[in-house]
Amino acid sequence: MKHINNYQILRSHVLVLCFVLAAMRISAQIPDIKINATPVISGLTSGMQLVHAGDNSNRIFIAERSGVITVLNPGALTTPIQYLNMNSGGQVVSQSGEGGLLSIAFHPNFSTNGFVYTYYTDTNGDLVLARYTSANPSGNLVPANTRVELLKIPHPVNTNHNGGELHFGPEDGYLYLSTGDGGASYDPNINGQSTTSLLGKILRLNVDPPLGSGLPYVIPPSNPFGNEIFIRGLRNPFRWSFDRETFDLWIGDVGQDTWEEINHVTAGNASGANFGWRCFEGNGYTPGIAINECPDSASFTKPVYIYPTRTARGNSVIGGVVYRGNAWPVMKGYYIGMDYGSGDIHKINSDGSVKEYETSTFTGVRDIGEDQSGEIYAVTATAVYRIEAENPLPVTLVDFSGAPSAEGVRLTWQTSMEKDFKSFDIQYSLDARQFDRIGSIQGANAPAGNLYSFTHSTREGGDLYYRLKMTDMDESFRYSKIITVNRGAESPGDLFVRPSLISTSEMNLFVEEPFQTVEIVNAGGQVVLTEKIGGRSGSVNIPLGNTASGIYVVRMAGADRVIQQKVLVWR
Repeated sequence: MKHINNYQILRSHVLVLCFVLAAMRISAQIPDIKINATPVISGLTSGMQLVHAGDNSNRIFIAERSGVITVLNPGALTTPIQYLNMNSGGQVVSQSGEGGLLSIAFHPNFSTNGFVYTYYTDTNGDLVLARYTSANPSGNLVPANTRVELLKIPHPVNTNHNGGELHFGPEDGYLYLSTGDGGASYDPNINGQSTTSLLGKILRLNVDPPLGSGLPYVIPPSNPFGNEIFIRGLRNPFRWSFDRETFDLWIGDVGQDTWEEINHVTAGNASGANFGWRCFEGNGYTPGIAINECPDSASFTKPVYIYPTRTARGNSVIGGVVYRGNAWPVMKGYYIGMDYGSGDIHKINSDGSVKEYETSTFTGVRDIGEDQSGEIYAVTATAVYRIEAENPLPVTLVDFSGAPSAEGVRLTWQTSMEKDFKSFDIQYSLDARQFDRIGSIQGANAPAGNLYSFTHSTREGGDLYYRLKMTDMDESFRYSKIITVNRGAESPGDLFVRPSLISTSEMNLFVEEPFQTVEIVNAGGQVVLTEKIGGRSGSVNIPLGNTASGIYVVRMAGADRVIQQKVLVWR
């Protein structure tokens, strides 16, 4: 009996620990982000990128589109000094169209070899990778006459879609370079899918060839196609990054007419990854591209986040970085990116479980740069600004749920921390868009949290939607996620999308007949996603990317039958 009691005690402790760990994960605050309006660097004329040298000097280097690199020493004034002028010995860099000096990177052994790499468009419009050498790596001057051209990629007559960004691989020490598809609408030369064209790719080069070989670089033997190509299927990956902790790749790919997308691939799955362009844009087949040109979408790596282009959401995604600094703990582990046109700030948890955005007034951001300590910055043409986290709302919501009751709907929620907190407003909706306030409960201000409940007296049937408006003493507020409570909906057997409230990145289908395609149709009748399922049956998962929150109709079509179901996407 004593042994059994000890087992039971141990089991109860384990269950409590699991609950606490789960609550800690749920209660983590999603950071509110701001761009500090006071510039840390000013006096730029055409800022493009911010990097560090990895040499423990803590210097910040700025690539300017004109072909000038400037440097800011720690503790210096906000105006940087010139480090390298690529054009001082004659015109090298062309700023025609979307061209110019696009990116710089420092060799992992820069402190001893002094190698600085540049990626730019030359006076012919071609894409060039070149190396410069500093005789004194700790100094602040690199001579332009040390230039050595390593790679030139012929570019079509178009002056757009050049990419691109340089990074050294944190694990392998190889140099990675992103290139655009060469321009013109819809990639007419199909460069993105080609395994021979170096356009529309992320390339990988070993820039440390064997001594005496005379080669500018060699192909890493593990490259998937036996040439420079490492990843394909990209349109214009202007900004991308490695997560300095996990080594995952995060790529901002500028869209055509429908979607801007952020792509994420783990370090172990990066080699040979295909992001689908020009066959795919966002989560669907590209309009106007012959379907027989494209393989089944299962062969593509789907975006982790998409949003409509040429709308209020923006028109040019600026790929960001996963924050690994120490100044803003609430931001740690979140990918932070932006849009050039709208200023929207994208926030994605590094495991993809949280995907949100917030608006800002900082438009025209060209790069999210990272210093050696992991702090991040927004780079515009004229200045550089710190990216910071706002103080979180002083309440942590652990759980929010609801269930039908004899009176209507019984809502319960629990907090794990409250401080200077005012109240909860309970709001309800029939369409998850227009919400009405149905009650209010004062906050208990309990440091260890509190349990709350509220009954909504209603005879409404079907799906009812609820959220909490959480208000602080200073009147700042935040909304909880929406929950749904069903009162008298169809039986589960009538539903092929389960659950019909979709709060994750995938839609789960239960297919019992040989249907061929799935479409998601918005309230205006527009098809926003199409997926070929090829007669598959059983449980089928359809990636949604960042299909906007709202009510949709899901249609499955076969040879002689179409079925449909209404769903709510809320993430």
